[in-house]
Amino acid sequence: MKHFTPDEANAALEVVRPLAERLVEQRQELVRVQGELKHVRAKVAGNGGGLDPHTVAAAQAAAGESIANVDEALGALDELGVQVKDLDRGLIDFPAIHPESGDVVLLCWHLGEAEVGFWHDLEEGFAGRKPLPF
Repeated sequence: MKHFTPDEANAALEVVRPLAERLVEQRQELVRVQGELKHVRAKVAGNGGGLDPHTVAAAQAAAGESIANVDEALGALDELGVQVKDLDRGLIDFPAIHPESGDVVLLCWHLGEAEVGFWHDLEEGFAGRKPLPF
């Protein structure tokens, strides 16, 4: 597992931020397309009347593309050594070592924040985040 210092985590935002933006965007698209598919499935479960086969194929293709895009962004973030905690908010944790205790902690950031400015213990999560510096 990679460990980041606060400076390293902030420097990594140059790459992490656009990936997180893409992840959130593609997740929203996936939710939208899944809603369309739900509607299509409901029609099919009825009598399927008036259902254009091209609409069904387009919705299935869009869902597959969104899933692939979400998967790609998740993979890229995983390769960087960060942890995605919330796909809808773009909540990202950077593993770190607390300088005083030597414990593994998480530096916490989400879309909309200018920098990595918070941290929390492994068990605390977002609700327990505290401002940096440690």
